[in-house]
Amino acid sequence: MNALSQPANGHVASYYAASANAHAPYTALEESISCDVCVVGGGYTGLSSALFLAEAGFDVVVLEAQRIGFGASGRNGGQLVNSYSRDIDVIERQYGVDAARMLGSMMFEGGGIIRERIQRYAIDCDLREGGIFAALNQRQLKGLEEQKALWNRYGNDRLELLDRERVAAEVGSRRYIGGLLDMSGGHVHPLNLALGEAEAIRGLGGRLYEGTPALSIEHTDPARIKTPKGEVVARFVLVAGNAYLNDVEPRLKARSMPCGTQVVATEPLSVEQREGLLPNGYCVEDCNYLLDYFRLTRDHRLLYGGGVVYGARDPDDIEALIRPKLAKTFPQLKGVKIDYRWTGNFLLTLSRLPQFGRLAPNLYYMQGYSGHGVTTSHLAGRLFAEAVRGQAERFDAFASLPHLPMPGGRRFSVPLSAMGAAYYSLRDRLGI
Repeated sequence: MNALSQPANGHVASYYAASANAHAPYTALEESISCDVCVVGGGYTGLSSALFLAEAGFDVVVLEAQRIGFGASGRNGGQLVNSYSRDIDVIERQYGVDAARMLGSMMFEGGGIIRERIQRYAIDCDLREGGIFAALNQRQLKGLEEQKALWNRYGNDRLELLDRERVAAEVGSRRYIGGLLDMSGGHVHPLNLALGEAEAIRGLGGRLYEGTPALSIEHTDPARIKTPKGEVVARFVLVAGNAYLNDVEPRLKARSMPCGTQVVATEPLSVEQREGLLPNGYCVEDCNYLLDYFRLTRDHRLLYGGGVVYGARDPDDIEALIRPKLAKTFPQLKGVKIDYRWTGNFLLTLSRLPQFGRLAPNLYYMQGYSGHGVTTSHLAGRLFAEAVRGQAERFDAFASLPHLPMPGGRRFSVPLSAMGAAYYSLRDRLGI
């Protein structure tokens, strides 16, 4: 069966939706209200922003068109991966030393924010420490050696290079010749993290509305956000819809492209099986351009994802796309039953760096994490809260980066991106 066709409590029927923590519902907005800050989007960017602001005493409203964590925040691989989709060495080459120094000073902050939230608000989201970047060839292994040196320069001293023997002891696959273990990485149940943050916002007096899309935003002071049955008047507005943003702000669509990634979760594995796969419970992602990623869940399933569908089309058969990848990595799981299969969209930018900025003095946007959204979106929330409070230096470090339009617009960016991906995938296969 295709899990996409079977919604679960308003979410796609993923493993995460099936194992989500119970919580009191959020109603739709059906009146006119006012607030200090209105956040459009109930994913990590919006939730992190709203929580920082609620902690600072702001009156915050969150509008979510579907359900809290409906998009990428509730469907992703759950891995806490540091830095950005383009690392600091690339940022330095393209944008200069000052930009690299500023962004580098924040590259490990998002993971710390997540851990602090989990501890402060007792969020039950299956946090496990440690993540491995796995190399399939010598070129990738050399890249990991360079990455370790780079990240050491910016303060991450929790890294260990793994040779073939050590990576084999951590990952029960013959595909990898080495790896980099980052103990400041890790993994979580992403939907339960989002739900826990929403509960924290509600506990601080913030107001959250589900089933409430923003239909229009008036660029006035204060701003006015129209919804199907209500209106919000706000001093500040944050647009944080990412890949699930509708046409409420068309200018943002030309600068990015939604892309889909596919994930499956197996039946629960035996003790022998899971100890033969990931004995210490680390999450793993390989170093390919179109990478695979996997980890074990709390109830002992293997969660395996990979591949990209440019333009965010839902594939007809998710299992047919992922099972060959899983079998290549773990041939010992041949024939294992797949209990869940789903897809979700992330937002890709041409630079592969997030896009922060202002559409008006009181109207902000943050989007386009290009596959590195779990940690960076939590950093983004802190930066937006700082900007609202008049301390915009760190927000502006991102806002000053060029936000290039996708070549050919949305229509032609899909085939062009697919052609580029095919080229880099060939390089990965050839190890060059």
